[in-house]
Amino acid sequence: MRFKDVFSIIGPSMIGPSSSHTAGAVRIGRAARQTLGEAPLEAEIVLYGSFADTYRGHGTDLALVAGLLDYPTDDERLPDAFAHAAQAGMRVELRAARTPEIHPNTAAIRLRGEKGRVFVKGRSIGGGSIEMVAVDRFDVKFTASYPTLLVFHADREGTIAELSGTLKRARVNIGHMQLDRESRNGAALTVIECDQAVPERELKRIGRLAGVARVRMIDLTAKEGIS
Repeated sequence: MRFKDVFSIIGPSMIGPSSSHTAGAVRIGRAARQTLGEAPLEAEIVLYGSFADTYRGHGTDLALVAGLLDYPTDDERLPDAFAHAAQAGMRVELRAARTPEIHPNTAAIRLRGEKGRVFVKGRSIGGGSIEMVAVDRFDVKFTASYPTLLVFHADREGTIAELSGTLKRARVNIGHMQLDRESRNGAALTVIECDQAVPERELKRIGRLAGVARVRMIDLTAKEGIS
């Protein structure tokens, strides 16, 4: 079991009006953008539960869009996020929905960029902390409190060993790893939470491994002042 770090206890620097949910929404947006791997051109955001009920009053919509722009949680541009998104050429569609069984502070986000598309689902769990619970068609869970590696690959023998070996040679410590796959020998997603960001040269090496389709590094720590 991983021990909670200081961030998990005191949270990041945040802007109101509902600062904890504002910060959580920003971090969901940033995780979504980094999963896409480029600046989004189009964003479709669906809000559930209390996010759907109170997003205007709490600034959840502004915070999510600020995150899609890769702004940190305490960025002073957050109140004008929609204007900045328009200036950046990002088209945003946002709506509320009702699904009782979903966690009350959930956002589902579809993004399109110049090179690709992605779907993610995340939820704010309080104090600025989040859980990402879906990426594309895969059911995974990670908090983005640590640098997190996403490897989309074919389900084949030896892939996990090759991933682990590459990270070991780069002296990157693995804190937690999980895998979801469509079917045996089908497409799979491996999520690896690390103690430090994976260097770019190692990401390229992972991308060249047999069966690897794409690699994404989610690292929210630098702009939030977390070591």
